[in-house]
Amino acid sequence: MAAEEQPLLGRDRGSGQVHSGATADQELCIDQAVVFIEDAIKYRSIYHRMDAGSLWLYRWYYSNVCQRVLGFIIFLILILAFVEVPSSFTKTADVRYRSQPWQPPCGLTETIEAFCLLAFLVDLSVKGYLVGQAQLQQNLWLLAYFMVLVVSVVDWIVSLSLACEEPLRMRRLLRPFFLLQNSSMMKKTLKCIRWSLPEMASVGLLLAIHLCLFTIIGMLLFTIGEKDEAQDQERLAYFRNLPEALTSLLVLLTTSNNPDVMIPAYTQNRAFALFFIVFTLIGSLFLMNLLTAIIYNQFRGYLMKSLQTSLFRRRLGARAAYEVLASRAGPAGTTPELVGVNPETFLPVLQKTQLNKTHKQAIMQKVQSYEGRPMLADEFQKLFDEVDKGVAKERPLKPQYQSPFLQTAQFIFSHHYFDYLGNLVALGNLLSICVFLVLDSDLLPGERDDFVLGILDYIFILYYLLELLFKVFALGLPGYLSYHSNVFDGLLTIILLVSEICTLAVYRLPHSGWKPEQYGPLSLWDMTRLMNTLIVFRFLRIIPNIKPMAEVANTILGLIPNLRAFGGILVVAYYVFAMIGINLFRGVIVPPGNSSLVPDNNSAVCGSFEQLGYWPNNFDDFAAALITLWNVMVVNNWQVILEAYKRYAGPWSMVYFVLWWLVSSVIWINLFLALLLENFLHRWDPQGHKQLLVGTKQMSVELMFRDILEEPKEEELMEKLHKHPHLHLCR
Repeated sequence: MAAEEQPLLGRDRGSGQVHSGATADQELCIDQAVVFIEDAIKYRSIYHRMDAGSLWLYRWYYSNVCQRVLGFIIFLILILAFVEVPSSFTKTADVRYRSQPWQPPCGLTETIEAFCLLAFLVDLSVKGYLVGQAQLQQNLWLLAYFMVLVVSVVDWIVSLSLACEEPLRMRRLLRPFFLLQNSSMMKKTLKCIRWSLPEMASVGLLLAIHLCLFTIIGMLLFTIGEKDEAQDQERLAYFRNLPEALTSLLVLLTTSNNPDVMIPAYTQNRAFALFFIVFTLIGSLFLMNLLTAIIYNQFRGYLMKSLQTSLFRRRLGARAAYEVLASRAGPAGTTPELVGVNPETFLPVLQKTQLNKTHKQAIMQKVQSYEGRPMLADEFQKLFDEVDKGVAKERPLKPQYQSPFLQTAQFIFSHHYFDYLGNLVALGNLLSICVFLVLDSDLLPGERDDFVLGILDYIFILYYLLELLFKVFALGLPGYLSYHSNVFDGLLTIILLVSEICTLAVYRLPHSGWKPEQYGPLSLWDMTRLMNTLIVFRFLRIIPNIKPMAEVANTILGLIPNLRAFGGILVVAYYVFAMIGINLFRGVIVPPGNSSLVPDNNSAVCGSFEQLGYWPNNFDDFAAALITLWNVMVVNNWQVILEAYKRYAGPWSMVYFVLWWLVSSVIWINLFLALLLENFLHRWDPQGHKQLLVGTKQMSVELMFRDILEEPKEEELMEKLHKHPHLHLCR
């Protein structure tokens, strides 16, 4: 920075004051560089205050502790929906058997909610102060944050003034916003969905035209004649009027009521099958898959645009750190363009940066390779590519044994063939369980002879214990625990051993004709089922030893971190629709006997809501609403739920369920498929596979598209830096 732009230098003070000002200025530059690097690593914007106090507040706000506390507060306010009226604290959601739930007293959940809202107000205040008033007025997310808080506080005051008896709480619908605004990736995903809506709407219009045309054709085909009214079951069942015909074909589009809707017409004339086959081919196999392809293509394009912004933020943050350090790196009279960043200058910055220890060491090794000469801008940028590389985990050294016998045993028990033997034993254990499940399938617990099964359990668990001890002997305890598969096996082995010891203490040793289920406080059959279930899980150890299966498993595990944003969007959709459903349909489903409109199971029509016992599918509380929405999203038999709510609540209820089907099954599922396809294509690509071999097991979305994104130009970076409202550079 130029001397005239740095008030901390204090040119008019005495020599001691000048030295003190220069030291303070150096500390400020280091802190600024640290924050810029952390912003770059986390893909955060650098447009925030840069004075010493603000930098301390900024780093405190984005510390792990502070962010985890904020995440817990968001979780707490969302989870209140299970406790608030209507409470979900009942054993069953079935309206026929559900007891009166515990209802919290007025003021209990409201107090917790007030604490959460106060925390969000502090969060907004800190964010607003750090970005400054000018940036705050341009940030739509922060302005929306303020409006949501205002509405929530006003609605909270109304609740208390009405003694918690208000019919509608608007703030419940707004709670998912707190989850959205706290995740940059969720914001990007939401923006991509908004940008992709026009293309989705075009295919949706084609689907609507397709539905309408075939509905009209179906109404004309299955018209009731004067003589065949009694025989025309198709018209009476599915094409009675235009709305019902449209609903029947909409459900058929999801193949949920296939072939039920076709059978009556097909029974009369086999030629009618062509109508339903052509409808399904065009709608389900062509237009729906075309919608998937369009969503994948459009979403991928807009997602890359958002990720291009993330890459620009990383490069801009790194370049800002370079400019801050390079502007004071050289001796008097030299220009920053010719100087760069000295390694000695960069060392204290790296030490203060919140970064993985392994990544710090990798960056330091790269810095040392410059042998003390200043780093130029491109070289400085490439330092932080080490952050994206996989961390090669170093295994602890094996124990050193002097005895040749012990060395041989160590070699045997640490060899991968010993793992193969363990897999064969686990397979044999699993097969023995299957044999006894088949033999004892028709016998009651009191009629079974558990002698052989009990002996086999002891033998297999004894082997698992010996395997654990032999591996600890060969690898050492730190080496054994350094493998995730060993931790998984060891934990299950300890649980199995404890279970067997408890069984032995209660039931003693097994013998022929053993009937221990008659003794003791425990059920031996339940204990045996628990142990066998754990053994089945232990068989999963075979996955890493089968390469294709291991690749698929690693791909799935690597996909999990990238699904946080998509899972968050689904949580928001579920939350909002569940709250709307509670306000619309709470108390609509009533048990038999309480209304003349509700038939019991014996008199209900076959395949109806009542006959199938779908009573738990209701919106009487938040948990029940979530499960009902899940059942509709899966679309298996969802026409039963649609028809029931149409009878109990009215025909307008169809709009709610169709909208939920569009949001969950059509839009979100296709977005999930887009990310899943991209992840698998990248993982199975030869170049991507080479990157995985380096050690990158879990790849972020930003890194997944890194080879496709365009690197920002020097002029663009400098132009953005000069527009920084709180940072003044000398060039």
